[in-house]
Amino acid sequence: MSALTSDGEWDKERSTSLPTGSQLARCLADMAAFPSDDPNDRDDLAKVASYYVEAQADRPALLSCLRGVFDRDYPVGEVHRFLADLPVPLLIVTTNYDDLIEKAFRDKSRPFHLVAHPTDRKDLAASVLWWRPNATEPIAQPPNKLKLSLKDTTIIYKMHGSVDRRTKRWDSFVITEEDYVEFLARMTGQSAIPSRFKAHFRESRFLFLGYGLRDWNLRVMMNNLKAKPILQESEAMEDALNQSPPEAELRSWAIQYLPSNLEESLWDARRVNIYNIKIDDFIARMREYAK
Repeated sequence: MSALTSDGEWDKERSTSLPTGSQLARCLADMAAFPSDDPNDRDDLAKVASYYVEAQADRPALLSCLRGVFDRDYPVGEVHRFLADLPVPLLIVTTNYDDLIEKAFRDKSRPFHLVAHPTDRKDLAASVLWWRPNATEPIAQPPNKLKLSLKDTTIIYKMHGSVDRRTKRWDSFVITEEDYVEFLARMTGQSAIPSRFKAHFRESRFLFLGYGLRDWNLRVMMNNLKAKPILQESEAMEDALNQSPPEAELRSWAIQYLPSNLEESLWDARRVNIYNIKIDDFIARMREYAK
């Protein structure tokens, strides 16, 4: 259970579970003396993080604070354990910075590849970081040259970076407004997401767990995930030969408790069936179904 202060805020010193995005935003706002009391501003993590960098005059201060939040032994959630228990290789896409999904797979001795964007390494800005199973150091690869098999080993793809708790050398966070602008610019230019992943996304259904569509960043991301990737000539020929006949776009699923009318409309416009159920209840039902 999260430790909260008397006014309901997340307690950085005593909490035993991760903060939500809005809780983290308010924590950073207090530390940076954020000049607005408007909840719409104080709950906006990208806006607050941008101000934190400006107020402290350097990004390392923000990174140090984020490490203090995410470099802890938080309990693995039921959804993480459920994914690690599935007996098939998965392509898991997450925008979370924590390492709970990796910990769940390690606890089950399940191998996985880890791919993350090195936002805070400008010398590697045109690359992704790839950790092979059980590796502690990554390999930097251009996104369109990352040739991982999507059929034999789970891939955990952390689109917004990740804390590196093992070596503490590769922390990276897409978190400020400037980070999002840069990342989305690369995405629309098709130089961010590995082309193998995007090719797989075009013919796959998605299961969204815990995501809402109010955030415009996620909506832009979804539009670009389905876009046709730019392939090298040999890859393009292979892609054309293997391509199945065109079909209506596949519908996906979203598990979201008490969605608003706006959320329902946004999901439906993106051909996603939304289910009004708590994630833990959904996972419990899936475990019962799998017995």
